Amino acid sequence: MRALILAALVGASWPAMAGTLTLKPTAITEWKAVYGRVAAHDLVPARARIGGTLVELKVAAGDLVTAGEKIGLVRDDKLVFQIAALNAQLRSLQAQLDRAEIELKRGQTLVDKGVVTSQRLDQLQTDVEVARNQIGAVEAEREVVVQQQSEGEVLAPADGRVLTVPLTRDAVIMPGEPVANIGSGGFFLRLSIPERHGQMLKEGASIRITSGGSESTGKLVKIYPQIENGRVIADVEVVELDSDFVDARILVEVPVGEREALIVPEGALSIRSGIDFVTVSEAGAEVQRAVVLGEAVERDGATFVEVLTGLSAGDVVVTP
Repeated sequence: MRALILAALVGASWPAMAGTLTLKPTAITEWKAVYGRVAAHDLVPARARIGGTLVELKVAAGDLVTAGEKIGLVRDDKLVFQIAALNAQLRSLQAQLDRAEIELKRGQTLVDKGVVTSQRLDQLQTDVEVARNQIGAVEAEREVVVQQQSEGEVLAPADGRVLTVPLTRDAVIMPGEPVANIGSGGFFLRLSIPERHGQMLKEGASIRITSGGSESTGKLVKIYPQIENGRVIADVEVVELDSDFVDARILVEVPVGEREALIVPEGALSIRSGIDFVTVSEAGAEVQRAVVLGEAVERDGATFVEVLTGLSAGDVVVTP
């Protein structure tokens, strides 16, 4: 009876016994830790279209704006005086037109009575047309000045966040001078990587990002061909990038190559007296080997650990 019970227990525990893994070199991605800078896709200045005095300024750095939103007002007092002068000129020309029309009606009456010739009537008709054309020209000139005055409104050129406001209220500005700089088109990470790693970078590679104590991933979408100060410039898109602080530095890890290494499952490790051991099967016997470990590696949802020394290719590792 005892023999039967022992056999049953052995048979029941057999599926839970340890397995084995034959070590062979595995390709591991090498990562380079660099700092990325939060940047806007587009940096669009909101410019003044006319020169004058900035009498209104409605935004400050950090504000969110929408395209077409009024963010400032530039006023040029000379335009007000020009409009007043043109209005006075229009009144004068209107009076001349009224007089010319009266003279034309009078001349028509005299022609009907045979007092004056039709040549005089043609001259009076010409005077009326000239007055009307002068009024039309001055009105067009006035519309130009009124349009210039309306262009004193400084409008946001695109949706985005105000990054800098280089001017203050009541400042005198020139046409085309920026009133505010707006970051638009979303935000991304801009990397500056040593040029020795430039040939190893590939667009579409996954980037590991550490920000605020949490880890996330991004995608390398652009590698610029021009090297600046010995560094390659690259852009990384991140789904949920914190853009509260533009130009903030964020730690990222970039894949810069691959190397061959031996890795074992994390569960195959044991620690005694601060030393890491791996159980190896040798000639049917299990032997404990002290090892020096490297970094952890994720493979198919499982965690493996790189073994720097203590094991070699072909060793059979006992796994749980």
